[in-house]
Amino acid sequence: MIDIKFIIENPEKIKKGIEKKHANPSKIDKIVSLYQERNKKLQKIESLRARQNDVSKEIATSKDKDELLSEMKNVKEEIKTLEPDIEKLEKEIDDLALQIPNPTLDSIPDGKDQNDNLPLEMIGEKRKFNFEIKDHIELGKTLDIIDIERGAKISGSRFYYLKGGAALLEFALIQHVINKLVSKGFTPVIPPVLVKEDAMYSTGFFPADRNEIYHVNPKSEQNPEGDDLFLVGTSEVPLNMLHAGEILEEKKLPIRYCGFSTCFRREAGSYGKDTAGIIRVHQFDKIEMFSFCHPDKSEEEHELILSIEKEIMTELGFHFQVVNICGGDLGAPAAKKYDIEAWIPSQNKFREVTSCSNCTDFQARRSKIKYRGKSDKSKNGETAYVHTLNGTACAMERTLVTIIENYQTKDGEIEIPEILRPYLGGRTKIEKPND
Repeated sequence: MIDIKFIIENPEKIKKGIEKKHANPSKIDKIVSLYQERNKKLQKIESLRARQNDVSKEIATSKDKDELLSEMKNVKEEIKTLEPDIEKLEKEIDDLALQIPNPTLDSIPDGKDQNDNLPLEMIGEKRKFNFEIKDHIELGKTLDIIDIERGAKISGSRFYYLKGGAALLEFALIQHVINKLVSKGFTPVIPPVLVKEDAMYSTGFFPADRNEIYHVNPKSEQNPEGDDLFLVGTSEVPLNMLHAGEILEEKKLPIRYCGFSTCFRREAGSYGKDTAGIIRVHQFDKIEMFSFCHPDKSEEEHELILSIEKEIMTELGFHFQVVNICGGDLGAPAAKKYDIEAWIPSQNKFREVTSCSNCTDFQARRSKIKYRGKSDKSKNGETAYVHTLNGTACAMERTLVTIIENYQTKDGEIEIPEILRPYLGGRTKIEKPND
């Protein structure tokens, strides 16, 4: 959530920041109008309470006690009428503020959608094949390492089984990436993947992305004992909530976590896109980086997270590009976002494999996460909101697709990237199963 006071004092600046995201700026005008109305009523109440105080002093010596008592009765009734009006206005302001996305940073390119994202650099080289390549679907079936048909039979479309070499590759990726992140100061976490509604609002996924989230056993009149929990689409949500409502010590910042979790997304609105294979699925595993940092350091921290993602992609031998996401393609919480897109040979194009976002103080305000500074202006030092950042260290299924397609051999097997071989007992290939 954006600071209401900042919206009131800087409405044009906020409008400019959210217009890049193609959000409706008229909501800012509405918030300002409601806030002014709320202040008028609040000033009226303060004036009435001041009159109450004056009368309480006058009434003991006044000869017109009945008149003053009658006046106080009317004042009390007027205050009683105004108070719920103010509460209603404040709720309207808060509800509108929840719908305002995080304004973009100045370094965000203008644009409507993913076609307007700005490539920044290209790393590595495309693998050259002297044979007709296959996609990951055919290779997965031939090698018996991805079973989409049985996944669909048991759970529906966009579900699958990872088997044999693919499952072992995922475990190798988990070990390699977690070890790397721990060496860089990240604390590993296995978080809950079912969260309360407040966690979704606090992280900024509600109300904007509500259609993307699976709602488990919702409460209702017919089901008053419902769990009313939500399956997370990323461990960003529970990692952010790890310090909800807390005041962190400035000297401990940045606090960095890496969370491994299974993630769930409905993929609402993506019907017809990537319906085959395991690029866009309802369930996948992911290692997520998350950082709570000092506001002055968040842009530097963003570049650090990006550098780690690039390091992982380079070690895996991928050909990839780094993209600065345009305003129209940014989600509600992010003020700036980079994607890393890896080359997928069968599609002859780059596809997003990881991303990282600077959410500035947007999530921290919603989640009430502050740090205590070194100021002597108050007894315990001043507090301010931290900045939060997140980044995908490894999205398992998309990374597996990139490995399978780029490391395929002429005989239909898969070479294992050298960096992962120590986690597989030195194994160098995923070979065809014996008939």
